[in-house]
Amino acid sequence: MIWTARHWRLLVLVFWLLAAAWFTSMRWNGIQLFALGDTDDNMRMSQVRAWLQGQDWYDLRQYRLAAPIGADIHWSRLVDLPLAALITIGKLFTSGANAERFAVAAAPLIPLLPLAGALALTARRLIHPAAFALSLLTLYFAASTNGMFMPTRIDHHGWQLTFLAIAVAGLADPRPARGGATTGIATALSLSVGLEMLIYLALAGAAQVLMWIDERDQRRRLGAYAVTLAGGTALGFLLFASYANRAPVCDALSPVWLSDALLGGALLALLAWWSPGSWKARLAGAAAGGAVVALFHALAWPHCLSRLEGVSPEVQQLWLNNVREAKPIYAHSAKIVAVVVTLPLIGLAGWILLALSSLGDRDRFRRVLSVAAIALTALLLLLWQTRAGPAAQMLGVTGCAALAWLLVPKAWALKNRSLSVLATAAVVVVAVGAAIPMVVSRFPEKPQTARDKAIATANRLCPSMPALRPVALQPKGTVFTYVDLAPRLITVTHHNSIVGPYHRNGEAIADVMKAFRGSAEQARALIGKYRADYLLTCPNMSTATLFQSAAPNGFYMQLERGQVPAWLQRVPLPADPPLKLWRVVG
Repeated sequence: MIWTARHWRLLVLVFWLLAAAWFTSMRWNGIQLFALGDTDDNMRMSQVRAWLQGQDWYDLRQYRLAAPIGADIHWSRLVDLPLAALITIGKLFTSGANAERFAVAAAPLIPLLPLAGALALTARRLIHPAAFALSLLTLYFAASTNGMFMPTRIDHHGWQLTFLAIAVAGLADPRPARGGATTGIATALSLSVGLEMLIYLALAGAAQVLMWIDERDQRRRLGAYAVTLAGGTALGFLLFASYANRAPVCDALSPVWLSDALLGGALLALLAWWSPGSWKARLAGAAAGGAVVALFHALAWPHCLSRLEGVSPEVQQLWLNNVREAKPIYAHSAKIVAVVVTLPLIGLAGWILLALSSLGDRDRFRRVLSVAAIALTALLLLLWQTRAGPAAQMLGVTGCAALAWLLVPKAWALKNRSLSVLATAAVVVVAVGAAIPMVVSRFPEKPQTARDKAIATANRLCPSMPALRPVALQPKGTVFTYVDLAPRLITVTHHNSIVGPYHRNGEAIADVMKAFRGSAEQARALIGKYRADYLLTCPNMSTATLFQSAAPNGFYMQLERGQVPAWLQRVPLPADPPLKLWRVVG
């Protein structure tokens, strides 16, 4: 155990190498087929290509959607950097296509190493120097979290989880100044990528304020956090905020959140410098500072007090309400609930035990509660949106490790040796999540109807390279197609399209949704609005089922029944194609 604790960095590296090899083998066919399964992964590749081909660093519009104006993408170039670097390095040794395959295989694995390191540090700081091994073992069974680091998963979610894990490791740090600076820098980096982790990061900031209220000597933590938060966020804005994000938008690092961070950082630095001896005075000062920031935000940016996406009710109803990951966890099947929720629930039990075991150490107790509160919040957020699952599992990892660490000695101490061995094995298997796959496999699979099978087949085949190859062989044009199919289309063909699932482009999203739901005349007007040359559909794809259920007599269903208007001409595709393509001729 002493050797393990001493060489923990080496063991983290070994874990990462083994995980990288395993994940790559699991996704090898997908790498070969360039199967970027998510719309955001495809859009990320298109964004990186555009930058490498000369598009301005600060111009993140995607001009292959809704040309010539382009679609406004609210992302950041920060996550483009490793992907672009890997493509550039790969081109030194192989063709452009293989360089991209290399990049999409390697890029998602890069943030997995600092994530594993941060989780190991948190376990070492809050549980025991040797407990990090249990956290790494638990991470292996965190399926939702690991899904963000699989090869071909090149979007920004893996980096967001990593920065959150580093922020949490800072909270767990017993050295106040170093811990505060770590959390501040990780928060600034996370905000520079996006706002998905804003709730957790805000809680991390609040936790440090509460530490300072509880103990005046925590002013070094608070001061370091304040300076690095304000300075790091300002630097992130200067380096990565796109032209569009220099407007007071609510959904990315913009003057809105920059001003909040600068004001909040200045006030926190002032509080840390002031640090009165009475905890009541510190509480009053913190409350006043919080009120000032909240009042400033409400008065300066009232448009950012509601949902940050800022979509219209029409777009909300037509599109956003149907996004699967935006639905609460209880809207999914029992099997999905078990896969996503079990590990955070086990972790919650571990956090409770760890807090109770830390009661005799006030500083450690504060740090445990700080991280546990963020983990509990992530678990509760699953009742709002399923997309909280990866963060909830990642934040539950340390709790699971704590549960195993605290219960194994009790199980091993049982007088009956056979019973103690069985009990110890059971504790480890349950605590680290190893039992989850076994339990989930017992859940009966819902019998698939013919319709279910058709939808699954369409979702798999329509975005595939073989299916899109015949489309790519057609003369270049603008293709009017589903919101969820457009990013894939522009990534693997030379065609342009209309819009992807990106909320800033609400008008175009609404137009596409209405075109397939409305009359043929309305569809002709909307397709003409974007000067589209082709119309592409995928029968039975999940998006198409929305049109089937919402508008059984709409334009999409008319096409499916063979009621093709004269202004469309069918483009022949190979026998039995999953896609249907028409040329706009009138």
